[in-house]
Amino acid sequence: MLRTCVACRERAERGDLLRVVENRGQLIADERAVLPGRGSWVHPTAQCLTTAMSREAFARALRVSGKLDTGPLENRLKSLMDN
Repeated sequence: MLRTCVACRERAERGDLLRVVENRGQLIADERAVLPGRGSWVHPTAQCLTTAMSREAFARALRVSGKLDTGPLENRLKSLMDN
């Protein structure tokens, strides 16, 4: 099943993207794609994460207002890229 990256807008298979959800104002990586709520999809790369954050693409895709804490998502992506 194809999904669209919120940063680069490229379509990719679901397995190639990382689902991101909002929980209490924090962006959380939903690696198994099972957490409840609206999700957005992003390539698990530093470039796409930076682009999505600068454009505030997560807030728009998740339909939330205000500033979101990207710390948990950034930490998880760093650990994924290190492995």
